[in-house]
Amino acid sequence: MKAVVIGAGLGGLAAALRLQGQGHDVTVIEARDKPGGRAYQLRDGGFTWDTGPSLITMPWVLEDAFAAGGMDFHSEVTLRRLDPMYRIYWSSETESFDFYDDRDKLRAEIAKFSAKDAAQLEPFLAALKPIYEHGILAAGRKPFLSARDFAGLLPTMLRLDAARPLYSFVSRFFEHPRVREAFSFHSLFIGGDPYRVPAIYGALVYLQVMDGGWYADGGVYSLVEAMARPLDVRCGEGVERIEHSAGRVTGVVTRGGERLPADLVISNADVLRTHELVGRSAPRRKLVPTMSAFLLYLGTRERFPQLLHHTLMVSSNYREFITAVTRGKELPTSYSTYIHAPNRTEPGMAAGEGDSIAVLLPVPNLRADIDWKTASDELRDALIADFERTFGLTGLSASISVEHRMTPVDFQRELGAVSGNAFALEPTLQQSAYFRQPNRDRQLRGLYFVGGGTHPGAGIPGVLMGAEVTADLVAADHGLRPRMGAGR
Repeated sequence: MKAVVIGAGLGGLAAALRLQGQGHDVTVIEARDKPGGRAYQLRDGGFTWDTGPSLITMPWVLEDAFAAGGMDFHSEVTLRRLDPMYRIYWSSETESFDFYDDRDKLRAEIAKFSAKDAAQLEPFLAALKPIYEHGILAAGRKPFLSARDFAGLLPTMLRLDAARPLYSFVSRFFEHPRVREAFSFHSLFIGGDPYRVPAIYGALVYLQVMDGGWYADGGVYSLVEAMARPLDVRCGEGVERIEHSAGRVTGVVTRGGERLPADLVISNADVLRTHELVGRSAPRRKLVPTMSAFLLYLGTRERFPQLLHHTLMVSSNYREFITAVTRGKELPTSYSTYIHAPNRTEPGMAAGEGDSIAVLLPVPNLRADIDWKTASDELRDALIADFERTFGLTGLSASISVEHRMTPVDFQRELGAVSGNAFALEPTLQQSAYFRQPNRDRQLRGLYFVGGGTHPGAGIPGVLMGAEVTADLVAADHGLRPRMGAGR
C-alpha cells in the first residue's frame, strides 16, 4: 500500500520506518531543505548546534524504532552516557545541583541542600515507579481512541496521585524549594508548567534515573540522518492539502502542484493546523499550544568552565517566570534558561578552543502582543548580560565570534507552528491521552497523526512511542502484523 508521511521530524521518520518495515511503499514529504523538523541542525564557522532536542533518554525506544525498520541502532549511532546529565545553578544559591542517574550521587546532591530531603529520594522514586509503568510504558504505548479508554486509566492515576499537579506531588516528599524545583522542572522540556501539569509527568524524572541521559556523536541530528537514510524523503516540498473522497484519504498535493496518490497519510505537521490541510473547519474544542522559545546559537573564542554538557540557569523568582512565559502577555523580567554545550562531550562540535553554546529561553508564544522585530535584540543583550552578571560567564559577549537566533516568529514561519509554539500542545490533564489529538483521525479513514501534538506527547521518547502507536493502528486497520523491536 502507498503511504505518504507529511513532515520529516523524528515522529514522521519513525513512523515511516515502521510502515516501511510493514511492507508499505512510503514517501516522506518535508517542507524544509533537509529532514529533522524541530530536530534540526545548524553549522557555521566550525561550530555545530542541535536546534531542537538535545538530551536523549529512554534509548531503548530508539532501538525499537530502528529495529522495526530493519536497522541495527548501535551500528548506526554512537551513544555516550552523560555523568552527570546536567547541572543546575540558581541565582540565589551558592551551591549548584548535579543531576545523576546514580542514586547515591543524586542523594549526595540533595544533601547539599537538605539531609532530610536526601532521605526521601527512595520513597519519591518508589512513588514514581508505578506512575512510570502505568503512565509511560503502558498508557504511552496504546491508543486512546475513546473516552472509555481514558476512563479505564483514570482510577489508576488517581490511586497513584498522578493527577495532582506535579510540583505539589514533588512537595509531598521534599521540603527545600531548590530540591522541589530540581525534581519538578522536567515537564518544561515538553512545554509543561510544573505547577499545572499532572504528576504523571513526574515519570520524566524516573526514566532519567532508570535509563540515564545520553548524547549521540554528531548530536541528535545524527539520529535524523540515520533514520532518513533508508527512506524516500523529499525535501524542500511542502504539502498544500490532503485529498479525500467518500470519507477516505486519496493522496496529497504538494505546494508545487504535484499530486501523490496514497492509501494512507500520516501527518507530522502541527496538529493545530492539520484541519486546514484536510479542508475542514477548525475543531469546536480549542486545544492550547505551549509557550514558545527564544534561542541563541553562540560560537565563542574561549571556553566557559562553568558550563557542563547540559546546564540550567534558574532565576530567583522561578515561579513568576514560569507564569509569565506560559500564561503572560509580556516578556519575563528575569530569565531561567537551558544551555547546551555539546563540545564538552564531543570537542569537534566547536571551533578551536571555544564553546558551541545553544541557549533556550522559554517565552510567551505569538498570542502575546510582543513585537519581535525590536524585542529580539533587546532580549538577546539582556540575556547575555544576565549570564555575565548573575552566573559568572564573564567575557561572554566579547568572546562571541558566530551567532544565530530563533524567535517565535521563526517557529511559525519555518515549522508551521501555530502561534509560534515550541513544544506543540500544553501537556495538561485536559490535553492528555484521550483529550489530546488521537493517533488516528476520528472522521477521515486513512488519516493518522504523529509528533509532539499527538498522544502520548512531545520529547524524543514521546514522539517515538507515538509513532509506534500510530504504526500499530495502521497495521491493525490493514490486517498486517507490526514489525516489533526489542520492546520493554
